[in-house]
Amino acid sequence: MYPAILIVDDEPSIVESLEGILCDDGFEVLHAFNGYEALKKIEEASPDLVLLDIWMPGMDGIETLKEIKKEFPNMPVVMITGHGTIEAAVIATKSGAFDFLEKPLSIDRVIVTINNALNFRRLEEENLYLRKKTIEKNSINGTSQAVQELNLQIMTAAPSDASILIKGENGTGKELVARTLHQLSLRPEEPFIIVNCAAIGEKNIDAELFGYEKGAFPGAKAKKRGKFELASKGTLFLDEIGDMNLKTQARILRTLESKTFQRIGGGRSIHVDVRIIASTNKGLEKEIENGTFRKELFYRLNVIPVEVPPLRKRKKDIPELVDIFFSGFAQQSNSTKKIMGKEAMNLLMDYNWPGNVRELKNLTERLAIMVKGDLITPEDIPKPYNMVSKEKLMEADHLFGPENLNDAVENFKKEYLRYKTSVKIEK
Repeated sequence: MYPAILIVDDEPSIVESLEGILCDDGFEVLHAFNGYEALKKIEEASPDLVLLDIWMPGMDGIETLKEIKKEFPNMPVVMITGHGTIEAAVIATKSGAFDFLEKPLSIDRVIVTINNALNFRRLEEENLYLRKKTIEKNSINGTSQAVQELNLQIMTAAPSDASILIKGENGTGKELVARTLHQLSLRPEEPFIIVNCAAIGEKNIDAELFGYEKGAFPGAKAKKRGKFELASKGTLFLDEIGDMNLKTQARILRTLESKTFQRIGGGRSIHVDVRIIASTNKGLEKEIENGTFRKELFYRLNVIPVEVPPLRKRKKDIPELVDIFFSGFAQQSNSTKKIMGKEAMNLLMDYNWPGNVRELKNLTERLAIMVKGDLITPEDIPKPYNMVSKEKLMEADHLFGPENLNDAVENFKKEYLRYKTSVKIEK
């Protein structure tokens, strides 16, 4: 299918000339002689690009351009004029024009500009698609009430530039939440930089965050840009910030307040425009009481708090998560997708998952690799996931009904054997 170009000009000779050139070059061509007709044609035919003359009677090119961008913001528009001025070019560009061509038109320049505009639109569409796929990949999956509330928090907080503090246990998906916040923010095309505060030693954290100049300390053989600089105009994710030392906390606080910092060994102040997202598995209020976290930094980071629920509070999502993980492993290994049997799934639903989603993912990967068949049965589920819970044993109220101790013991043995048979407890 050939790209469709709409030519908008009040001079029939110009329209006819351009139409011939573009048809010869393989384009489908539409034409309009004024702004009103152009808007109608765009609505009816949805062309891929508009060549728009500035000087037309009635609604001129600039007014038409503004209307096009209002109704069809992604439509590429190239302006044409026989009276080119810098002022007109500036107005057209600010109004959303892709480029500006002067009469008499160069055939080569027209073709190159059209192709550039179409390629740019194609790249924009690809970026939108990839961004959508990235959001889907990084989003928290599930339909439980807890996940719905979390996604509402994310959608509300993301468009703001305010700092966000993500709270949650290890393995709940705090990094996924941070990535989703970035992708839905006003900075999705800018860098997303991660700093694992728990994994970087106290001696190295300042250099990692703020960079250093050549010769700042032994071993500093060249200038290095820190994470704050690398995240410029984007998002800096400070993972497990509760493990950061007080000295570095103070320096981050100063940076957030002044929006400037200096590299280690440097004297020049560097301006920084960064959106901060931090995460913690600790209760920072308690850390403040213990004197290991700065109250002022907590207030700076906790502008918008986001709580990620543990898996035990969203067990309804386990079947969907297992299916997603099995699908991913099958695709990676080019193998048949495993299916979790109902009884095996019941065992997973009974487990409390102290390691949260990360633990569930590790188990499904283990099963995908180690189990030969396509159906996962209770026999395939290893300890501790296949253990009968004390709560389930206690649910058999009739065990404690008989007044005779021997009868009660006998009933207990029968119930125990029944459970043992159903879930195949390993000795």
